This record gives sequence, structure tokens and C-alpha cells, in this order.
Amino acid sequence: MTQDRHSDIGIHGLHAHQAAHGIQRLHLLSRTRKFALIVVGVLLTGAAIVIGLRFAKATELAEVSKQQATRYVTVTSPRSSATDNVLRLPGTLQGIIEAPINARTNGYVSRWVKDIGDPVKRGDLLAVIDTPEVAQQLNEAKATQAQATTNLQLAKSTFERWDALRKRDAVSQQDLDEKRNALAVAVAADNSSKAAVQRLQDQLGYSRIVAPFDGIVTRRNIDIGTLVDSGGSTRVLFTLAKSDPLRVYVYVPQSYSGQIKAGNAVGITLSEIPGKVFEGKIARTAGAIDTLTRTLQVAIDLPNPDGALLPGAYAQVAIKASGGNANALTIPNNALLFRPEGPRVAVVGDDGKVRLQPVVIGRELGVDIELASGVTAQDKLIINPSDSLSNGDAVSVITPPADKTTAPATPATSKGKAS
Repeated sequence: MTQDRHSDIGIHGLHAHQAAHGIQRLHLLSRTRKFALIVVGVLLTGAAIVIGLRFAKATELAEVSKQQATRYVTVTSPRSSATDNVLRLPGTLQGIIEAPINARTNGYVSRWVKDIGDPVKRGDLLAVIDTPEVAQQLNEAKATQAQATTNLQLAKSTFERWDALRKRDAVSQQDLDEKRNALAVAVAADNSSKAAVQRLQDQLGYSRIVAPFDGIVTRRNIDIGTLVDSGGSTRVLFTLAKSDPLRVYVYVPQSYSGQIKAGNAVGITLSEIPGKVFEGKIARTAGAIDTLTRTLQVAIDLPNPDGALLPGAYAQVAIKASGGNANALTIPNNALLFRPEGPRVAVVGDDGKVRLQPVVIGRELGVDIELASGVTAQDKLIINPSDSLSNGDAVSVITPPADKTTAPATPATSKGKAS
């Protein structure tokens, strides 16, 4: 009925139009749904990528932190010194005679003749000091001596006359005794004036500074015009040294002192002359143990005819000795830690953990130290340990390269590596 009415008023195809519109809405909804799925997929993919990148960065950061937190160390093992019967000690080469040359008179340096490095013979002139005041004092002393000599002659002749008069009983004994006493005073005054002249002549002779022995000038501390004073220890004019032979002083530990005898041969080496061993001989010992260091001072003579060795040089002295502690071990001195509770070494265990081990120092051997107890030959000791090391710290041992020309060493992972 309604349809007929719509037909009558000219309204046609309403249902067909609605159906077409619904189909369009379905297509639009389908496209929107696909677009939404694509957007969601893109967002999920982006989120997954971001999460993956963050996870990778976090893992990388954790690995870097792990590597930075790990302490890499170099280790060494103690060496047994039981088979080494050579006692090695540090020493300093000295001239057999070394003396500072001071002035014995006052004045100014007028000239110097010898400079550093010049060889000199005993009596050679080193410098000349101008001493006008001493020369003036000498002139006054000579005038005083002449006056004293004249007084002595007068006193002597007077005594002789009064002695002759006393024999004729012309004067009293008291008068003769007075003349005898006057003669004695005149003799004493004359002797005193002669001594004063001689002293000033000797002092004037000290204006010539001469070498007291054969040697070489190792220091010159003056120049023309320098003011010097008599016996002034504050200004040494020259320093002389006799370098043939040389003298070396070493200090032998008490445990080896019984084997040190005068005349024993020793070998001396210098780092600047590798492979060369200079033969010396023990000249004498102190004959007593120093109560502070518990060592025996030993003097060694070393021939140096060609002057190849210089006084003041550092040397290593090797002495044949089989005593000491048979169980002693030698380690580098840079493996020691000095703590308030005593010396320690940092030992790396099989688990990669550090153990601070107390040790007893036997003797110092220059770059090495002999330990009386505290470590074994199988221990791995850290070289140049950090002061912040503590018991239980985890470390990673660096394996040194086999050859210096190879690539740098890479850390070798050990058990218990810090995480």
C-alpha cells in the first residue's frame, strides 16, 4: 500500500539506492581496516627495531663496562737463588784518593791554570791568589824581628859586661841576675819574631795552589777575582781525584759476611758497557757488622790504567758466595707493595683472584730483591701492582708477546674474570 503510494507520487528505487550506499561503506571500511593494519604493522616493526637497537646498545654498554671494570695485570714468577752462588750488590766507583782543595790564605784569585778534566802531577800549579794584606803583614813581622834581634844583641853584651864586673865583685849578684833575665826575655822575643815571620812566609807561599797528588781535576769552583778566605770550607777551589786504581764500597749482608776475605776476586759491570766485566779485588773489610743495617762494609780496589772508568759511576759488583738462605727466592723490586702492616706481594690465584701475601725481605740486589720467605716458585706475582689492590679482587692476566716485533698482546681470559 505504501509502495503503491510512493509510486503514485513519483518516488522510485529507494531500496536500490540504500543497497548501493551500503556496499560503498563496506568497501571504505575494508580499506580503512587494511590501512589500520598496515599502520599497526609499521608501528610494531618500528617498536621491534627500537627495542632491538636498545637491547644491542645495552649489551654493548654492559660489555664495555665489564671490560673497563676488569683489571689487566702482568705477572712474573719468583726465581730461585739457590743455584746462583754470586752475590750481586750495587756500588759507586770512587777515586782511590779524592780531595777538595781549599785556600790557606786570604785574597783574590788572580789566575787559574787547570780546568776540569785536566790531568795533574803532584806539585803542579792550579791557581794563584793575590794576597797584598799578607805581604804587608810579612813586612811588619820582618821589621819586628829586626828590632828583636837588636834588643837581643844589646841584652847579650850588657849581660857579658855585668858578668865580668861581678867576677871582680864590682856589682851585686842581684844586678847580674836582672841582666841575665833581661837576656832571656830578649832571646824569647827574638824567637817569637822569627816564628811570626816564618808563619807569614808560609802563608804567603799558600798563595800558589798546587796539586797535592797525581790525579785529575774533577771540579773547579773559582774564577778570576773570586774572594777566598783561609781554610774556608764554604768554598772549595778545586776537587781532585786519582782514578787509578778506583775504589768501590759495598755492603754485604750479615749472612754472607763470613765468606768475605781480603784478596778475593770480584767482577764489576756497568750498564753503559754491556758484556764487559772488570776484575777487581777485595782490599779490606770493616771487620764489624753495622748494627743499623746488619751489613759488612767492604772496600774493593779496581785497576783503571786506561781511564775507561769514571769516578762516581754506578756499578754492579758480583762476589762469589755460596752462603745465605738456600730457600730464598728473587723477585723484581717493582713487585713489592709497602703497606702499614709490612711488605706484601700480590699473588694471582688459579681462580683469578688476588691474594696479598706478606713477605720477608732478605737483601736488596739493585733492581731485584731476595725474599727470605713468603712466596713459592709457583706463585704468579703482579708486576707494578696498584696501591688500591685488595684481597679478593678479580684480575685478568695479560700474556706478553713472544717477540717485541709482533702485534701488541691481547688480554687472555682467565678463570674468575671480573664480571
